Amino acid sequence: MLPSQSYVNISFFQPPAFLMIGIPGLEAIHGWLTIPFSSMYTVALTGNCLILLAVKRTPSLHQPVYYFLSLLALTDAGLTLSTMPTTLAVLWFDYRLIGFNACLVQIFFLHSFSVVESSVLLAMSFDHYVISPPLSTVSLFPVPFLLKRLNYCPGKILLSHSFCFHANVMKRACADITVNILYGLYVVLSAVGVDSSLIDLSYILNLYTVMGLASPRERIQALNICVSHILAVLVFYIPVIGVSMIHRFGRHLPHIVHALVAYVYLIVPPVLNPIIYSMKSKPIREAMLKVLRRKGQG
Repeated sequence: MLPSQSYVNISFFQPPAFLMIGIPGLEAIHGWLTIPFSSMYTVALTGNCLILLAVKRTPSLHQPVYYFLSLLALTDAGLTLSTMPTTLAVLWFDYRLIGFNACLVQIFFLHSFSVVESSVLLAMSFDHYVISPPLSTVSLFPVPFLLKRLNYCPGKILLSHSFCFHANVMKRACADITVNILYGLYVVLSAVGVDSSLIDLSYILNLYTVMGLASPRERIQALNICVSHILAVLVFYIPVIGVSMIHRFGRHLPHIVHALVAYVYLIVPPVLNPIIYSMKSKPIREAMLKVLRRKGQG
């Protein structure tokens, strides 16, 4: 690397690449950590692909609620694929470089899939089609361009994760990032904030509806469906809130805390959602088992 004084006359600088890290303090066992990470990625991709195949191949599941579940599975698979290559490259091969433009692309897809997942959960809670997913995704188009316009510090190329995160990358700039902060806040409030508030409202209304059902059996069936949705909502939103709070107020926390919370946010929901829905929804569970049996016979 060139000495710092050689950058004095540079008015605008963008690094050709950023340097990613795995889990701070655990570098010596990164090779072993690939086992649980690879297992979680495998479970996430396999489980969500099974849901997609189950819904596609089972005519009785061709209903709006299961189409939403398919969209959730597709989103979870996309979120998994957004971080899997760089995370496993860092942990497995100690390959830590990511090009500047590749980093921006990863940021777009990572945050887009997160916002779409929030919107799909909202749609599932109301059980009808809404226009939220495309509108939320469109709001993320400016994010890479807002990062592209910034002047970066030549010596600040070390990221805090094994993937690119908007809040993390913008702090590597030697410029005013007020616009980035405000726009990021707008995206969070307009997408996640509004979605979570409407989801709360929908489940309050659902609870009133369920309690009005005459048959105790119908109540149990309706509550069983609601429980699976609520668990999926909690699995997604609790890590989202944790990441937001840590990036805002946890500057003095150890780096390992930032890394672990980010991994929980990005990996745990895609892993748990197929498990939750296969356990709580008998039609989905039976359809997934049929797909597995067909694969075994083939």
